[in-house]
Amino acid sequence: MKYYIKAGEWTRILFFVRKIRGLHTRETKKLRRFLEAVWYVTRTGCQWRLLPQIYGHWRSVHARFRSWARRGIWAKFFELVQENPDTEALMIDATIVRAHACAAGYVKNGQEKEALGRSKGGFTTKIHALVDSLGNPLAFKLTGGQRHEITQASALLGEYRGTWVIADKGYDSNAFIQHIQERQGTPVIPPRKNGTKPRGYDKHWYRERHLIECFFGKIKHFRHVFSRFDKSAEAFLSFLQFTAILLWIK
Repeated sequence: MKYYIKAGEWTRILFFVRKIRGLHTRETKKLRRFLEAVWYVTRTGCQWRLLPQIYGHWRSVHARFRSWARRGIWAKFFELVQENPDTEALMIDATIVRAHACAAGYVKNGQEKEALGRSKGGFTTKIHALVDSLGNPLAFKLTGGQRHEITQASALLGEYRGTWVIADKGYDSNAFIQHIQERQGTPVIPPRKNGTKPRGYDKHWYRERHLIECFFGKIKHFRHVFSRFDKSAEAFLSFLQFTAILLWIK
């Protein structure tokens, strides 16, 4: 069996997985085969039923993936790999991904709940992301593609305090600026051209904003993130978290 997760990366994955309570990690070969299967689906974007037989029966793999999602294991795993984030500065932005027609219909009239919507790009989901000074992912939020970035900004920033917060002018909101300042942070957000009270910002720090764009470019190498095929937001977020984990452990 060919392993796509490198030996060094697997050692780190196993180290973090063993920290999660309630997981059986003694059978490392089966665990690795499962995570290799998730890697294969994430990277190629193939349907679960088209998973190569070497990874086991696709129903079993899919059931285990969903179980981890419902139990919050992917989220916990993502949290654990963030050992030493560089939070001197934080960057926030959003990107849109196209949703396949098969992503619809999970719950009747439940598209908004499942982070699906209509935008100029068509049937889409918007990924809102927070990364550290090095471009490493810290948090995600999902909405329909038509929702504005600013709606998730405060929730993404969370409890981080005393840091530079870098974002484009789409985040130029008095409420968000105040939210940053109340947490002893410094906003690095260009003012809108039509603003009545132009506000200065640190242009040197703003040059670093390309790192979050680079991050979006990296995750979109994974076909299951580049295009959404999952009906539930929970499943799509789990694939996104798994992709972020792979970037952290490199």
